[in-house]
Amino acid sequence: MSPLGRPWSLSLMLLLRMGMASEGINCPSRCSCQYLEVNCTGQQLQEFPVDIPLDTRQLILAANNVSYLPAVELSFLADLVYLDCRKNLLGDDLDFTFIGVAKLVYLDLSFNNLTQVTFSTFSHLLSLVVLKISDNPNLVAIEKDAFSNNTWLRHLDVSRTGLTFLDTSTVRDLPNLRLLGLSDNLWHCNCSFLDFITWMTESNVHFPDADNITCSTPAGLHALRMPAAEAQLHFSCLTQLYKQDYVFLCLVGFCMFLAGTMVAWLAGICAVIYEVHASKGEEEEEEEDTA
Repeated sequence: MSPLGRPWSLSLMLLLRMGMASEGINCPSRCSCQYLEVNCTGQQLQEFPVDIPLDTRQLILAANNVSYLPAVELSFLADLVYLDCRKNLLGDDLDFTFIGVAKLVYLDLSFNNLTQVTFSTFSHLLSLVVLKISDNPNLVAIEKDAFSNNTWLRHLDVSRTGLTFLDTSTVRDLPNLRLLGLSDNLWHCNCSFLDFITWMTESNVHFPDADNITCSTPAGLHALRMPAAEAQLHFSCLTQLYKQDYVFLCLVGFCMFLAGTMVAWLAGICAVIYEVHASKGEEEEEEEDTA
């Protein structure tokens, strides 16, 4: 190595060591840090860790007891693209939580205590490609437009939750969706759900564990797989009349009968009046002839 090259090489090594030392200092307690990655898996953390390097791209908080994600602290990690929060205690307060991590591509919130997903939950994650919210047994509602801003979403998993219904437009309007997990949910296969089942059978989306995507209710369709349920629902929903339908038909029939009766009565009155006037006219003509 030339004498001119050696000082530059020593300087570079010194800078790298200083960077590694700085990275070690900034690493959160009980977590391990590598280049652009912070891993805090299984450390029994009760709160979101502090002192996370601001250039972190990958943050793993799996298998802890974190119940709250502070939006302000997350917003400092503007370059974050991968966030794994599975197996924690996260609940209902996730709206606007991810407003400062717009570059996020991968988000795992499975095995938590989510109860609902609203438009404000993930609407700021415009680059999101993978979203896992499976194994949230208390998740019972996903708003119709919950993912309307997540147009890059390719992999969505809502398996093993408390969902009984999912509006078709919620997933149908995702242009890049390729993988959708729906297994082991409590799907209520009634006529309102027929449109979603039909979309499933006709779409190009892949459904992993498809054998376990079955109806939970009503009892007549329990444990029936979606394709078979679609055939039965097509028949029952297109031919079956509900109580309100019978009431409506009876009301329409009664109105038609009443209207027909009134028309006939009015026609009869008009005929009588016409006959009376006609007979009077004939009598007057006869009197004039006799006079």
